[in-house]
Amino acid sequence: MDLFSLKGKVALVTGGAGVLGGSMVKVLAEAGCKVAVLEYSKDKVEAFVQGLTQAGHPVIGLVGNVLDKPSLENARDQVLQEWGTIDILVNCAGGNQPGATIQPHQTFFDLSLDDLDKVMALNLKGTILPIMVFGEVMAKNKSGSIINMSSMSAQQALTRVFGYSASKAGIDNITRWLAVEMAQKFGEGIRVNAIAPGFFIGEQNRRLLLEEDGSWTPRAETIISQTPMGRFGEAEELHGALIWLASDGASFVTGTVVAVDGGFGAFSGV
Repeated sequence: MDLFSLKGKVALVTGGAGVLGGSMVKVLAEAGCKVAVLEYSKDKVEAFVQGLTQAGHPVIGLVGNVLDKPSLENARDQVLQEWGTIDILVNCAGGNQPGATIQPHQTFFDLSLDDLDKVMALNLKGTILPIMVFGEVMAKNKSGSIINMSSMSAQQALTRVFGYSASKAGIDNITRWLAVEMAQKFGEGIRVNAIAPGFFIGEQNRRLLLEEDGSWTPRAETIISQTPMGRFGEAEELHGALIWLASDGASFVTGTVVAVDGGFGAFSGV
């Protein structure tokens, strides 16, 4: 028996055409999953999925808004019509807004409440709604693995990223809350966990971490100085935690947040 086999499973990844989400879609497909990729942009998801289907992977693209329940229900119906079930949900959709970030020349009192609302909605509600819609399939089947995306900023008070940190702290809480809810109401077959990446360079934080010439910004240098491994993570380094949490190898693991951070969370700075 292969504890980590995902062959024949049906996975759905929100934000699945982004840097981290796209990497996760690819490894799930390579592991034998049928993968549904949900994105807000039709052009973006179609372009991404085309490359995978040409490589022979069973992948479909879905257009949906993680903040709009009817569009998610439509996406769910498409997956069920195509493959009949949903076994794995990976909530990768998320992001930040400039006004919810405190710049060096600003203070907390300069925070944009409009941008804060947008960040909280996208990261927190944009995880809750997919679980409500796609997780209901798992509840009926009494089986499934839900994997949320947290952040090391949820666990430590990082400067500047106020809105993002607050919303990701909420992800940690709902991960634990729903792990209890699902197990007690729908049985031990449904697990809810989260992955907390450390610092990876992606679309959302590139301007914070890299200068125009590709060199590190002062913030990036500070991060690296606090990361014992002395570097940023690569998207592929999330794959091990993803495959483990999605598979029967983690059959007794629920309500946990797995840090993949190069030791950042363990480092005291002294």
